[in-house]
Order: sequence, then C-alpha cells, then structure tokens
Amino acid sequence: MHTTVEKLAAPHAGRRAAGEDPAKREQILDGAKRVFMEQGFEAASMNDITRAAGVSKGTIYVYFENKEDLFGYMIERERSRITETVRHALDGNKEITETLADFGMLFATHMTSDQTIRAMRMVIAANHRLPMLCSRFFSATPINPVSVLQEYLDRQVAAGIVACEDTVQAAKQFIELTTVGLFKPRIFGSMEEVPPRGAIERNVTSAIRVFLAAYGTKPSRPAAGE
Repeated sequence: MHTTVEKLAAPHAGRRAAGEDPAKREQILDGAKRVFMEQGFEAASMNDITRAAGVSKGTIYVYFENKEDLFGYMIERERSRITETVRHALDGNKEITETLADFGMLFATHMTSDQTIRAMRMVIAANHRLPMLCSRFFSATPINPVSVLQEYLDRQVAAGIVACEDTVQAAKQFIELTTVGLFKPRIFGSMEEVPPRGAIERNVTSAIRVFLAAYGTKPSRPAAGE
C-alpha cells in the first residue's frame, strides 16, 4: 500500500516542479500567441498550440487549466510588457510635456496596433460564451498603465507641477485622450489600417494640451545653475 501511494504521489510532485519552469511557460505562451493571432480564439485548438509551442499536450496542462486560462495569461503577459515599456517613459527628470509625450506615443501606438486590436476583438467575440474571460481581460491588475501613470502624477503633484485631487481619474483621462478618435474606429473596423505616426503624434499633442489646461500649474522654470 505504501508503494502504491508513492507511485501515485510522484507524478504530482513532478508536475508541480515542471510547472515552475519559467522558460517552458514562456515557450508555451509564445506558441499560444502565434496560434491565437493567426486563427482567433474560437478556432484555435490545444492541439494547434502544442504543435506551435513544441511541447506535449500534457506539458501544457501542467501550466494552464484550459484554452481560456492560457489565453488569459497570454493577455496578462502582453499587458505586463506594455506596462513596463510605458513605465520606463515615466522615469528620469524630463519636463512633464516631454514625459507625457513619450508615454502617450508608446501607449497609443500599442493600443491601435493590429495585434492589440485582434486580441480585443477575440475577447469581445467570445464574451457571449465565456463572460469571465472578458471580465478577466478588462479587469484592472495591480500594475497597469493607469497605475504607473498615477504614480508619476502623484510625484508631479508633490512637486507642484500638477494640481489634482484624484490622480487615478486624471491618469485614466489622459490615457483616453491619447487614443480618442483612433481606438474605437480601429476596434470597430472603420479604420482598417494602423494609424500613421503623424496622426498619433497629433492626438498625443492635443491630449497633453487638454490635460495640462485642466491640471497643469505652469511652474516657473528654474534659473540656470540652480
């Protein structure tokens, strides 16, 4: 009896250990991303993903419960990547207009890209059957573009550069302004091509102007050498 228990326990211990391999996890997510982007969520199968990832189906189930779980984690990984990218734009001691321009360009370019639009359309299309997947896609994670911009705005408030009581709301407003007139036409198909960089730049420039008109304190520039 003791031997039987050991035999049954061993595979589970192995599965737990295998599930902690970050390189294998990334390999699976990379394969899943290629399949989802090419075929869409509904058409993609776990067999397709195993082939694209170069792993067995059993290995996939060590890391992810099912296709929905795998898609959700893929979306979270992509969101984490863009969050880290825009976070770097908020580092340093540049003037607020330049910093917001860098942040806005990165965010708006990402949100109007073909890859992001396809991913969002996939989630919306699956919402009637898998409402929890859609909720997971749009739910706020602890670290996201809004939260990192809010942290930056908090620093600007402390420095007297921005006057704002609700930096979370202000961060959301600026983010919306960077994609106004671009994101909805993209997601609903009236704008089939990725907007040119010039169009995004004009959008972001306008967003900064409106944002600072509402919240900017227009501080005086320090004298040279101060």
